[in-house]
Amino acid sequence: MNEPLLSLVNVEKHFTQSSGFLRPAVEPVRAVNGISLMIHEGQTTALVGESGCGKSTAAKLITGAISPSAGQISLRTRDGNILDVDRLRGRARKALWRDVQLIFQDPYSSLNPRMTVKQILAEPLRNFNIARGAEATKMVEELLDRVGLQKTAMNRYPHAFSGGQRQRIGIARALAVQPRLIIGDEPVSALDVSVAAQILNLFQSLKQELGLTYLLITHDLAVVRYSADRVAVMYLGNIVEENTTAELFASPKHPYTQALLSALPSHTNDQKSRVVLPGEVASARAIPSGCAFHPRCVYANDLCKSAAPILKAQPAGGRVACHIPLESIR
Repeated sequence: MNEPLLSLVNVEKHFTQSSGFLRPAVEPVRAVNGISLMIHEGQTTALVGESGCGKSTAAKLITGAISPSAGQISLRTRDGNILDVDRLRGRARKALWRDVQLIFQDPYSSLNPRMTVKQILAEPLRNFNIARGAEATKMVEELLDRVGLQKTAMNRYPHAFSGGQRQRIGIARALAVQPRLIIGDEPVSALDVSVAAQILNLFQSLKQELGLTYLLITHDLAVVRYSADRVAVMYLGNIVEENTTAELFASPKHPYTQALLSALPSHTNDQKSRVVLPGEVASARAIPSGCAFHPRCVYANDLCKSAAPILKAQPAGGRVACHIPLESIR
């Protein structure tokens, strides 16, 4: 396979709270705890897991909004050079923001209520010296048409649109700078099911039309099954399994992945048993020793309690971080 567009190697992000007089020291929040992931051009990669597992923190690290505590994040530029995201400053950092764009969960709060749609879409064109004046207006019209909105929407404000229409405006804003990677952070979770389906169809058509690469951050496995080429499953700041979408849904290797998939509603007559995990997710301030998942895993043994498993390639494909992958006990 070709060189990845984006690669994360042993990336960590720990949030610390300073101690002081009469204030006891507090353990750091290990939001991202050493993840490695490659995203290839033209693919949709989904990063999935329960709330608080570190998905959104990973997105902030990729965009350079926050710096990693350890590890390296590399982006392949349009001319083939490899850049260390955390070392970018000034114009180089601005160039990163053109290559990597975000689509947010709440389409209303991500749009300036005091700006018209034309102003919202023309702003990135101006900031990156792409177009101004009449040329920018023409590009705004083209962007609106591309996301399924009429050009008459230009002079209206965000409050005048439905949730799905606002998300289309957010997508148009991301497309304005012709990015190479778009990160969707729960981009359809705030929308009605029918509207969410329309937005996902739009993502697919734009991917085919423009050759886009997506990192889709979500907890909704139904969205993943429909949209993603590859899936990485996170638990307490770690990636525990990664594979193609088809293989992961057909044959999960990690017990946590199995539990997530068992919660999906089935449209067939097969009466599959749901895997109910005991206990609750541990705090990111007090991640269990060994495998972080072992307190909730019915297959855990003494090795799981003492040694953290390494995310490694499997003979049948994909990667899994488990001392006892499910395929070995089936």
